Amino acid sequence: MTGHSVKHSTFMLERTYAAAPAAVFAAWSDRDTKAKWFAAEDDRYTLDFRVGGTEAVHGSVPADLVARSEYHDIVPGERIVYTTALFGDRVLSTVSLTTVQFARDGDGTRLVLTEQGTFLDDQEQPGWREQGTGDWLDALGRHVAQR
Repeated sequence: MTGHSVKHSTFMLERTYAAAPAAVFAAWSDRDTKAKWFAAEDDRYTLDFRVGGTEAVHGSVPADLVARSEYHDIVPGERIVYTTALFGDRVLSTVSLTTVQFARDGDGTRLVLTEQGTFLDDQEQPGWREQGTGDWLDALGRHVAQR
């Protein structure tokens, strides 16, 4: 047996935003808009928001981090499905499948994000991913509230 390990985790996060589903969806689909709430400090951030398109976000804490995503399903205003590979110092840390659903909730939007992850060799912990994802969903909420 080697010193390699694998953990699997699934989490679901829900948020309600005081903006229409089309506005919340648009905050995901436009590169400049998404950069404001998702990758504000990444001058190398890229987003090609279409089925088969990719996204890359870079960070430097605690290591040289790169998250590369590919979009597999997009239903405008309703659903986004994508996979992400996270690398720390060029070593694969996690692979995940994420589904984001948008639904009208009165005058606002109910967003449900479900992520299924494979965490390799204890380089990232499921709780860290859930916390970080919750933080950027909160940043999305602050962004759409300003509109």
